[in-house]
This record gives sequence, structure tokens and C-alpha cells, in this order.
Amino acid sequence: MTENLQSENIKSLRYAILNYGCQMNESDAEHYAGQLEEMGYARTEELARADVILVNTCCVRESAELKILGKIGELKRIKAQHPGQVICVAGCMAQKDGAALAKKYPQIDLLLGTSYVNSFQKILQDYLDERKKGVFTNLAVQSSEFEGHRVRESGFSAWIPIMYGCNNFCTYCIVPYVRGRERSRSIENILEEVRAAVAAGYTEITLLGQNVDSYGKDFLRNHEEEKLRSVTSAAGEDADGTLQTEPFAALLKAVDQMPGVERVHFMTSHPRDMSEEVIRTVAEGVHLCEHFHVALQSGSSRILKAMNRGYTRERYLELVQTIRRYIPQASITTDIIVGFPGETDEDFAETCSLVEEIGFDSAFTFIYSKRSGTPAARMQDQIPDDVKHVRLEKLMEVQNAQSLRINRQLVGRTVEVMAEGPTEKDPGIWNGRTRGNKLVLWHQSAEAAASDKKQTDEAACETAAAQTKGCDLPVRPGQLVHVKVESAQTWLVKGSRID
Repeated sequence: MTENLQSENIKSLRYAILNYGCQMNESDAEHYAGQLEEMGYARTEELARADVILVNTCCVRESAELKILGKIGELKRIKAQHPGQVICVAGCMAQKDGAALAKKYPQIDLLLGTSYVNSFQKILQDYLDERKKGVFTNLAVQSSEFEGHRVRESGFSAWIPIMYGCNNFCTYCIVPYVRGRERSRSIENILEEVRAAVAAGYTEITLLGQNVDSYGKDFLRNHEEEKLRSVTSAAGEDADGTLQTEPFAALLKAVDQMPGVERVHFMTSHPRDMSEEVIRTVAEGVHLCEHFHVALQSGSSRILKAMNRGYTRERYLELVQTIRRYIPQASITTDIIVGFPGETDEDFAETCSLVEEIGFDSAFTFIYSKRSGTPAARMQDQIPDDVKHVRLEKLMEVQNAQSLRINRQLVGRTVEVMAEGPTEKDPGIWNGRTRGNKLVLWHQSAEAAASDKKQTDEAACETAAAQTKGCDLPVRPGQLVHVKVESAQTWLVKGSRID
């Protein structure tokens, strides 16, 4: 009887996670959720019903910080109505502000920096046993291996972190200070997680890192020969000697060869560290997607030097030319900052001209945001906000023209798309992405999408295409389909499914 009551009590425990920021934060949030469910908690979207609320924070931009602080402030009222509720604040802002944040917001019970993801379950259990608040921000606690399981947000696409931290110290960036120095996961640990994801039905893998091209370079620096041999060995018997000094290329090759994997993406790449060997490996791969997200940040070599990016305008252009020499159809996307301290009209014009010359498929464009503790925050010649906004609008205009031009080139072509699901506005319109990460929309009847019936008759598609517009055979998230593109917009293309 007592055991039944305890079981019912465990089942009634609930948790909520509020996640902000990058893909690495999304991956960390999945790990937090896995640990909470191992402890018997069930997920809820209602904060007032949650016994544990975890806020996974970001501090890359001021706007993100202000939004998060506002939400933490709201939790004081919610907690007052839920005696015993535990509020945990984790992530980059927790790492940066530490005890000061906990002092300002006394509703916070536990504050965890970025090195404590794997330790969360023990920390939470200790708190529940003793009800003693704690602040954990020691970056020296740097476990790079994954433990436990994740509660993944997607049913078919899995984030797989391959490394943590960053050694680049770009003058505008807070990441090295809150994520610590680069540390790579072992190849065995990564491949074990990939295998588990595939066994659970995941077919799309995205390898994550602040700078994926640096994967394994800490093994090289630290002369960890056994770990390097493991990486090269995992790439296969035909792995040549080059891969011994190119751990990331070897990792890509190893993941590409894993049974059940249909697509492999990776992000983010740093132009200083991306090698020709990595590009060649993608070109020769079967499941390695032809999409390179390579952050430009500025088209002015003078500003790139001030940013401590480690490359010039000319070097970046050479890298793009190398990608297109190996993979002419590659999709290249980027990040660009406008209004960096000291950026002149001439510097900005160089950025716009390089965007036009390269022809990025898309770009994430940002106004420079001053981050305390970074060298750029102390630089002279900070750019006025009104000038930043004018430049952002101009850059977006230039990039949008390039995106539309490139997308129009797909009209009339048939593309392979991994279905993601119906759009929010119309369940009869499905969306998915190409290997180059382009968003594709097509008509899919709700009845066909919901059906579990399997059809193998190829004539069924031809009949459906004649009667409706395109194929209406059943589809599920994660399924590969082919869509003939009929129209293009700046951020997406539309078409009809043909199989």
C-alpha cells in the first residue's frame, strides 16, 4: 500500500523547462529533461503546476538577457502560489553573473553554470534532501562525456554535441568566458549516442559545437595519442594518414558510415579552422549534407582583425571557392554583425560587396551588442544605434535579394526533402528541408498525413497527382520525399510532392 502511494506521488511530480539561446542550449535542455524524467518528473507546459522550473539562459545579446530577467522576475509570483516549488537557473547567464544573479532574485533556489549539465540530477536531489540553496559556477568542472539520456524535442532529428567551449576569443564574444576552453568528447561516446538515437528512430543527426572544426585538436595539443587513434580507427580501414591530423574529418566519415543514419549536418564552423580535408570529406560522403554554415561576421579585413577572427576577407573568399570547387551545389549560410566598434561606411560597404560577390543562400544578420567583460565593450568609436539600424536594413536588403535569386534557381527542379510536419497555420501544408537546409512547403492532405496505411503502388502517386496537385500518399515526420519546386520566396520555396 505504501509503495503504491509513493508511486502515485512520484508520477504526480512535474517539471517545466524554459530554454533560450543557441542549439547547444537546446541540446543541454534535452539533457536536463532526461535527468528530471529519470527522477520521476513528468513534463508540463504550465509553470504554475510545475514542481521544478528550470530556466536555461543565454547571454550572447543584451536583448536575450533582458527577456530572461523579465521571466525570472515573473517566477517570484508563481512560486509564491506553489509552496515548495524549486526554481533552477542554468546556462550562460548563470555562469556569467553567478551569485549576483541569485542575490538579486531570491526566488532562485539553484544556479548552475555551463559545466554542471551532467551533475544536475545529483545537485537537485541534494537540494531536495536538504533544501539548501546553491550556486555552482566553477568552470574547472568540465566533464566532456555524455551521461544519461535525453528527452529530445524532435521525433526524428537529434542534436549530438561533439565538443564544448571555445578557444578563439573573438573580441565581441562572451562564449569563451561562459563555456570555457575547448574540450572534445571521445569518439566512442559520440558514436554511442548516435547509435542510441538511430535505435530510437532518429535518422537525422546534427553534430554540435561552438567550433566543430576544432574537434579533436585538444587531443593533438595534449598528445592524447590513444584518443586520436580511436578517432582515425572509427573512420574505417581506408582512412588515410591525413585523418590523423584532421580529427573532425575523421569523425564525419565515421558518422557517415553508421547504419540507419540518413542525414548528417554540423554546426558551427569557423573560417580560421575549416580545412580542405573537411570539405573533401563532405563531398565524398553519402549522408553528409552539402550545407556549410560559416560565420563571416564582416567583409572588412580591418574589422575582422579588430574582432580577432584570425582570417581576412581574401581568406574567407578562398574558403568559399574551395567549397564550390568540391561541391558546386553546396548551400553556404553565414552570420554577420553590423555596427562593430570603429566600423566605417567604407568597412560596411566592403561587407555588402562581399555578400553580393559570394551569394550566400541565407544570412543571420545582427546589430553589434556590447557584452560586459569582452574587449570590444571597452573599444573606442562605439557606433550609434541609429547608424547600426540603418546598416542592418541595408544589409538585409542586399542579402534578401541574393536569397531570392538563389531560391528562384530551384524552380522547376525536384529536391529531396525531409518532412518535418504540418505548418502551424494550415495542417494541409507540410514543411521540410532539403539537404542544403532550404525550407520547402507542399500540399499534404490531413487524411493522408494522419494515415498509418502503407502504400507501395507507384501508380497511386500518379493518380493523386492528376486529381489533386501532387502526391497525397501518407507522410510522417522524418520521411524523405521528393518535391518539385514551383515557386520561390526569399526564405522558402513551394512545390508539389511527386512521390
